[in-house]
Amino acid sequence: MARNMDMTALRSFVAVADAGGVTRAAGLLNLTQSAVSMQLKRLEEALDLSLFERAHRTVSLTASGEQLLGYARKMLSLNDEALSRLTAQEFEGEITLGVPHDIVYPAIPQVLRRLHEMYPRIRVQLLSSFTRALKGQFDRGEVDVILTTEDHCDPGGKILCEKPLIWLGAPGGQAWRQRPLRLAFEKNCIFRKGAIEALDAAGIPWEMGVESNSSRTIDASVSADLAVHVMIEGSEPDYAERIAHGGALPELRTTKVNMYARNPDKSEVITELTGLIEQAWKTF
Repeated sequence: MARNMDMTALRSFVAVADAGGVTRAAGLLNLTQSAVSMQLKRLEEALDLSLFERAHRTVSLTASGEQLLGYARKMLSLNDEALSRLTAQEFEGEITLGVPHDIVYPAIPQVLRRLHEMYPRIRVQLLSSFTRALKGQFDRGEVDVILTTEDHCDPGGKILCEKPLIWLGAPGGQAWRQRPLRLAFEKNCIFRKGAIEALDAAGIPWEMGVESNSSRTIDASVSADLAVHVMIEGSEPDYAERIAHGGALPELRTTKVNMYARNPDKSEVITELTGLIEQAWKTF
């Protein structure tokens, strides 16, 4: 007798594989951790296979899990395509989402994937820019939803979280030991002023070693150990790491990650998008 695989369990399986853990996946799926864990357990029992290697707070796929992941993606894609062709015809159009480049990862890709699964006929245009530019575009009605990094939250906005800023450098790098300290910042980076003020207050000499309008230039300079940068804790990219300076650099302030949405109560899709963003940021 042919057996059927549980699509809900497969969706949880893919979410955990993509998010790297049950906690983050639960936030993206808007489920409890116990519910996601139970679905994974049922899937493993149904297949009589171990799909994840579980160690501490992270999980990684077993060989069987890696094999299943490709099939699971195809099955879910076909399922979602069939549903989109037969239902939800009323939800079509485009949404514009603006996000500062340094907080696109790790939450936004998972949010966009989940929204596409729910509303496959909706196109999401993702804009990446600086907070000041995004707020200007939002005020002019050019963007539907934006995320910002700010010291405060303007009326109409919602604080998603408040996180500390950290010094960022190349893995195992030594640039942070140099004096004057070489900094790498975009010209419009909102963290730039606070970092300089903290260095001045601590009496640490510095120089703007790399200044650019391109985030890619900053990324390359930091990863090459030519200078240091400042980012939000938890958003460190693979090419860099938090500097363990042991007090040699000043502590930095915290910053708020805020969300602003245009008429969120008048559009089901906008409401769903903002809900997914809010839930995702609870896990990061």
